[in-house]
This record gives sequence, structure tokens and C-alpha cells, in this order.
Amino acid sequence: MGTTWEQLEGAALSLVRSGPIKDRLADAYRNHLAFIRAEDLPEALRQEFRACHDALTRERPLRGEDAVRATVRKMSASEADELACSVVRLFAAIVRECATDSAYAAVLHGSGKPLGGKALNGAATNGTALNGFNGLANGTRTKNGATPQAISL
Repeated sequence: MGTTWEQLEGAALSLVRSGPIKDRLADAYRNHLAFIRAEDLPEALRQEFRACHDALTRERPLRGEDAVRATVRKMSASEADELACSVVRLFAAIVRECATDSAYAAVLHGSGKPLGGKALNGAATNGTALNGFNGLANGTRTKNGATPQAISL
């Protein structure tokens, strides 16, 4: 299933693919947002996440469909656009939240050890960025001159 970070990233990526916005919203919910628990988000993001969840599951389904399909079917294109924007804003907010966390910053800036020994989403305790989070390619150098390690997946 992945971490909360990965699920929000997956939802945002689902939304930027081609296809009708309502289909992309349903895909983002079914494959990513449905696996996120509000309690796993920072307190500041929980209310917005719950609002997105409720907005995507508010309608009673007809026979053969689920609440998400019923909801997006009844939604206007502009409502769907706004909801998609909310999901992307949630992902951006969690990125900002992690970027300001001092433990995460320690990993990104090459100290090699996050505070308290904790690894946060997207970073390993040895300072390696996972899933290409910090955008550095092999052979590039970080601000402090250290060469980041690459992990083959």
C-alpha cells in the first residue's frame, strides 16, 4: 500500500494523467486516497483530507456502482477540477511539512543522520534520497559537495 506520502503522491500523479477529470478523480481515490487514514496526516491537514474524502463519497450509489462513481457522476466539471486541486494541495502541503521538519532537513542536507534516528518518508537514515525525491541524478553533488547514493529499484 505504501506510506501516506506515497499514497498522496500517487493520487496527485493519477490526477495529472490524460483522460476525463472525473475518471482521474475516481482512480486517485480508489487506488490511493482510500488507503490513507486521516490520523496518519499532520494535524493541520486532517480537516482538508476529510473534506476531500467526504466530497468523493457523498452520494448514494446505484446498483452496480460504488459511492465514488455515483459522486463523480453527479459532480460538475468545475467541482471535479476544484476537488482535484484540493488533492494536489494536500500533497504539496505534506511535502512542505516534511521539508520543514528538522530531521528531514538533516537527511536532505547531508548530515547522514536524521535527528532521533528516524527515517521520514522519502529518505533513508544514511542520507540517501528514495524514489528520486530530491531530484538529484547519479554524479550530481548536493549543496555541501557530498555525492548522493543511488538505490536501484
